[in-house]
Amino acid sequence: MIQGTSEIILHNYPQSPVAEKVRIAFGIKGLSWRSVEIPRLAPKPMLTKLTGGYRRTPVMQIGADIYCDSQCIIRELERRYPSPTFFPTSDAGLMWCLSRWTDGPLFDLTVKIVLGSAGDELPKDFAEDRGRLYLGPDWAAGLEAANVALPHLASQVRAPLNWLNEQLSDDREFLLGHAPAAIDAQMYHLVWFLRGRWDHGPEFLSEFPHLERWEKNVNNIGHGTVTEMSPEDAIIEAQKNEPFARQVMDARDPQGLRPGMRVIVRPDVDGGEQPVAGEVVVADSDLISVRRIEPNVGNICVHFPRAGYRVDLAD
Repeated sequence: MIQGTSEIILHNYPQSPVAEKVRIAFGIKGLSWRSVEIPRLAPKPMLTKLTGGYRRTPVMQIGADIYCDSQCIIRELERRYPSPTFFPTSDAGLMWCLSRWTDGPLFDLTVKIVLGSAGDELPKDFAEDRGRLYLGPDWAAGLEAANVALPHLASQVRAPLNWLNEQLSDDREFLLGHAPAAIDAQMYHLVWFLRGRWDHGPEFLSEFPHLERWEKNVNNIGHGTVTEMSPEDAIIEAQKNEPFARQVMDARDPQGLRPGMRVIVRPDVDGGEQPVAGEVVVADSDLISVRRIEPNVGNICVHFPRAGYRVDLAD
């Protein structure tokens, strides 16, 4: 474990599938952590006070270091707590590449099934918020199209679930063998979402007996040891600490980013979200970290994965 006594804090809410991915990751590592429940819909003022504007779920906090996106969170957990590893085979690179699919197109497909199947039962404010986030500016048309295309969408997710079912047909406990890996958490949250939020999910998943056995195995991992925490106490934790990030220079960075540059960071899809502004601390192939000063809190370092995020020089 890297030196430092700050607790792991996860800003999340129970129904979030991406938060469930991280909660299972905590379980794989056997970690103790604090849970701060955040609103499902914006505004999220206590969260964005820490992130500088990022409002997606979940966000991990360790002292005054704020980790956005599950990709970034999983990478940092592996760095701080290397055993048991998220990568029990020699295929870490392939697993990271595969996670770009599970977290991107496959997750988007699952969201369309869940939102499209809800139809008029979806609360208007929730439909507008998630529709804009995942379907773009013309979200209403996207939701309508998803509802019409449900059989097609189901056929598109059925194929990869069948592949997983075949992968598990040799009675292995987890996707890579006997030890759970990051890819188990990354795939599980999609199955968890389909089962819990799509009315036809349980019937749909019953076609895949090996997958359902694996699903139970992952569920049995649990979430580690969790205790509740108030958002106010999480702010105090940031106030009491300084970021641990050290400046890193990457001479081959395609954008020529260097520590000290002022930049803005946002997801590379248009979800109508507020970008995060700050001063570059780390910019390499995996990570973009920016330091910002929050009034009445102090120095905060906000970390994002490089893959899936756009970095632009501030005006």
